[in-house]
Amino acid sequence: MDARKSAVIFAWILLAPALFYVLLIVAYPLVDTFILSFTDASLKRTTNWVGWDNYDKIFNATFAEVILRTFIWTFFSVSIKMMIGTFGASMLNAAVPGRALFRVLTMPPWIVPMAIGIFMWGWMYNGQFGMISGLLQRFGIVDGPVAFLAHGSTAFWATIITDVWIGVPMVTLYMLAAMQAIPQDLYEAAWTDGAGRFYRFRRITLPLLVPSMITMSMLSLIATFNSFDIIWILTQGGPNGETTTMIIDTYRTAIGSKKYGEGAARAVLICIFLSIFCVCYFRVTSRLTSGEKR
Repeated sequence: MDARKSAVIFAWILLAPALFYVLLIVAYPLVDTFILSFTDASLKRTTNWVGWDNYDKIFNATFAEVILRTFIWTFFSVSIKMMIGTFGASMLNAAVPGRALFRVLTMPPWIVPMAIGIFMWGWMYNGQFGMISGLLQRFGIVDGPVAFLAHGSTAFWATIITDVWIGVPMVTLYMLAAMQAIPQDLYEAAWTDGAGRFYRFRRITLPLLVPSMITMSMLSLIATFNSFDIIWILTQGGPNGETTTMIIDTYRTAIGSKKYGEGAARAVLICIFLSIFCVCYFRVTSRLTSGEKR
């Protein structure tokens, strides 16, 4: 056996654990879910092939509202996280006394177990003994208790605020690392030419942060689109379905109603949407990479 064949065999041996992981942990569940989506699988013993019936059932006005709500919820949550995270990273990157302490203070929302943090927010949103309602009454902004999670519009934004609180630390640290990777020579040259802080941020920092911002936005988008814990613990999709997103609707159908086939069809649709996001992300990053090479 020549050296080339030996190298190829050795390479496949090294790749074998990763390939096994992808096939067993990723590919098999995806294929099984896709096949399941064409059946009427439930708790009953017999499972029949129903073709596209499960998909016909979900394409209705009610599910269209769920899809739209999911996109709106994801858009506002990711946008707010990116804005606050980028601004916080720029503040932490500034040469100010005590910035190491401020960096540590950004970590608690990320360090605290998610369920505990969500329950804390649920307590603050409570209309009878919640802190937010109490402060609003004390300052005369509202006349009586406000049950934020009992009304559709306020519950929707309450879940977004909670998701932002949990997600901002990761965005801040990621953007801070990206900012610290920018060569300081560029800032020194701009400062020598008399450029102000805002001009340096607009002309140097932001353009060089675009690839990192796109990557972080994509990671945050996937995590937010699939976010289940926050909405389920706070509202379980209520009131009256006003906070029901695609992942909540999938859980209710597959686990709550034991309609595994219909739930699998919803899961496939989620996978399709996320795949479209990933394709768009790779196309944008490839264009940015090709533009930098030119």
